[in-house]
Amino acid sequence: MNLSLKQHASIPRSYLAVVSALLAVALISLVWLKVPNILIPMALGVIPLCVVVVFKLPFWVVLGFVCFSFFRIHEAFPALYVLRIPQLLALGSLACLAWHLFISRKLQIFWSRELSWLMAFFILCAIGVVFASSRPVAMAYFNGVFSKIGLMTVAIAWLMRKPEDFSKAAIAFFICGLMIAIVALQNAAAGREMVEGTRVTIGRSMGSVLGDPNDLALTLLFPLGFALAFSLQRGSWFIRLLAVCSTIAIIAAMLATQSRGGLLGIATISAVLAWRRVENKALLISIGALALPILFVLAGVSERSSGGAGESGIDESSMGRIYAWQAAFKMALYNPLTGVGLDNFYANYYFFSSHWDGKNHAVHSTWFGVLAETGFLGFTVFCILVFKVCRLAHGNLHLLAKQQANANLGLLACAEGVFAGLLGTIVSGTFLTQGFTWPVYIFTALVVAIAQLLRQPLQNAKPAI
Repeated sequence: MNLSLKQHASIPRSYLAVVSALLAVALISLVWLKVPNILIPMALGVIPLCVVVVFKLPFWVVLGFVCFSFFRIHEAFPALYVLRIPQLLALGSLACLAWHLFISRKLQIFWSRELSWLMAFFILCAIGVVFASSRPVAMAYFNGVFSKIGLMTVAIAWLMRKPEDFSKAAIAFFICGLMIAIVALQNAAAGREMVEGTRVTIGRSMGSVLGDPNDLALTLLFPLGFALAFSLQRGSWFIRLLAVCSTIAIIAAMLATQSRGGLLGIATISAVLAWRRVENKALLISIGALALPILFVLAGVSERSSGGAGESGIDESSMGRIYAWQAAFKMALYNPLTGVGLDNFYANYYFFSSHWDGKNHAVHSTWFGVLAETGFLGFTVFCILVFKVCRLAHGNLHLLAKQQANANLGLLACAEGVFAGLLGTIVSGTFLTQGFTWPVYIFTALVVAIAQLLRQPLQNAKPAI
């Protein structure tokens, strides 16, 4: 007997879900019978689950992409490399952003002055690609790296809507930092992937970004602010213990890189967080003045074959930086509006350097790198962006201090970590090239998102006109 339309409508949804699941299993089983390769039916079974996760948890998908792209986890753990996780997360991020932006319209879109300066800088970089001295090199870097950074910066700012989101992101960052630090310390203990005999790296033999000790120090510096802030903050004992372990491991790994820029970053982050807690500033300054030389001794900088104590006067490493900075300034003078183009400093070093030792060199400075590759115009916009983001980050801490009794501890720790990490990045930028990599832009996204969250109650409290 046929069911009436009314009777059909009364069938419980659980029955329909069971029937749908059985049909899906039957379909996979039929494919399995026809196709002997077990991976194909397994993929058919996993893909629907992945699609659900992508559209239901966009924050975690984007955060996962940022962590894998910046920390290069798949290069630190080569067993993950064949899975192509960054590429899959990139596709998932783009899909879920498009879905929530144009179809479900659940993404809360806002704008700020900081994002305007950020977009102005990205537009200048895009224009600079057209006028780059080597357009294919600039285009490859812009499409492969910088465009993703720009898109994900805005995505992070829009997706972080609750205080818990900031806590989760900060914890994810210093856990990733702990993972990278453990691998670095293992390499140092075993004497693997070493540079100059004493400086640790990761994945140098496979051409990893972490294969340069300065870049490894830069990668470890980013999560240090979050780990140290959560270590000093009241809250869950487990998270605090994890943060303390992460802080110790990250600092130990950075010391093993023997990067002077990394040491300056450690000192800056520690000083910022201590300044907010120690009332006797004179005592703090005295302790800091004593601690910095000790930090350099523990890092073994004097043992480096370049820039160590064995070189008299201005060491070879320092002179190399001076020559590189001179070349960067000449590149900006040559083309003051657009510079030589993204990722073009290395290739142009021979033509603009006053000292040639038979090989090109990296710029080893955030500020001179931006100056050389985007010209005076791009450099000015970048400096304004950094200044405004720093001022907004300090303003966020001021607002949180006013409502400290009611403030979310995780949000407060994240805001402190962002501010300390941002200042550490700025100071270490004297020796580390960070103008077109993730740290500055992730900090920008977090600062803007925290500001938007803190100002929502004020906006909602305004009387309607």
